Amino acid sequence: MRVVFMGTPDFSVPVLEALVGAGHEIAAVYCQPPRPAGRGKKDRPTPVHARALDLGLEVRHPVSLKGAEAQADFAALGADVAVVVAYGLILPQAVLDAPRHGCLNIHASLLPRWRGAAPIHRAIMTGDDQTGICIMQMEAGLDTGPVLLRATTPIGAEETTGALHDRLSAMGADLIVEALARLPELTAEPQPEDGVTYAAKIDKAEARVDWTRPAVEIDRQIRGLSPFPGAWTEIAGERVKLLASRLAEGQGAPGAVLDDVLTVACGTGAISLTRLQRAGKAAQDADIFLRGWPVPKGTRL
Repeated sequence: MRVVFMGTPDFSVPVLEALVGAGHEIAAVYCQPPRPAGRGKKDRPTPVHARALDLGLEVRHPVSLKGAEAQADFAALGADVAVVVAYGLILPQAVLDAPRHGCLNIHASLLPRWRGAAPIHRAIMTGDDQTGICIMQMEAGLDTGPVLLRATTPIGAEETTGALHDRLSAMGADLIVEALARLPELTAEPQPEDGVTYAAKIDKAEARVDWTRPAVEIDRQIRGLSPFPGAWTEIAGERVKLLASRLAEGQGAPGAVLDDVLTVACGTGAISLTRLQRAGKAAQDADIFLRGWPVPKGTRL
């Protein structure tokens, strides 16, 4: 099929690679424009942009698709379908209608649960035991379109957003290839009205750990915000990111370190901190972290 691909971050790259590997003709790749990054603040292409250039594909990065010229340029590609995954721009109706089979979105949740910007984070932070991928026929509403195909996966007890992100990206790549191969036979199922939830964009204000909360909630917070923006606490007055954890045995004053291996008491129960990061340093597993900076029993976080 003749495909327009629309995506921007790392999550989208395996999907682009899968479409190319399946033999589809990529008419053009749309992504967000390069933006300043790094110490020199030089414009850096997005992950999809960089990979598309490696693959020898045409890349377009308009700042908007609302204008008549941008919409005409899109329609002139004569695509059979557009595949959209974490693109970052709203698609006007003229764009949605231009490809022969419309625009298909790869969404990282089991719709209608977790429509919106941060479905992976919210699934872990809320304690969902499963999530998945939906291939959705796009329409004007926010993730409201009918679903063509879905796949489900359990969320591991110690899984972080980073790890789940990578698994779902691979699942999305496989599922869109299947969807395009079966497109004539697939029936778009409207989303049910019951069970709608919205995955609001993560606010950095959510990242500070409140040790008076139950251990199960803090564990979900740490795993759900890892690696970005990263839950954090203060150890001896220094701000430290907490990137992985597990539930543990123990009790004590909230924020008290219960042993020499970073078991920390919560409002109820305790957690074991298993991966941490000091400011300006690389992330480290807890045993390596403690070799450079022992945190003795009795320390209060």
